[in-house]
Amino acid sequence: MSRLRILPSAAHRIDSIYLDTAERWGPDQADRYLRGLYARLHAIAARDFPWRPLPAEFGADGYACRYGSHMIYWRILANGDIGIVSVLHQRMNQIARFRDDFDADG
Repeated sequence: MSRLRILPSAAHRIDSIYLDTAERWGPDQADRYLRGLYARLHAIAARDFPWRPLPAEFGADGYACRYGSHMIYWRILANGDIGIVSVLHQRMNQIARFRDDFDADG
């Protein structure tokens, strides 16, 4: 199993997901959603979840999958760790936001 690293851009987005979910649906739902999200992140690192390469239009080497209403983006770091680059809501402009996050955690 590879080590999981949540890069700063993804950590910021995960914090926002928790706060937005807690405000809209309550803290219990926010806790459940984040527990499930972290379970998915650990499944990615363990390669217990299918890895789908990013589409060419993203212009980066990496992988993506859906969890609930969000897309998770990650890549393999130079030391072999799995770096979670971003977690974006499905309604966001995925390519533009992804590029911002991917470049920030370059």
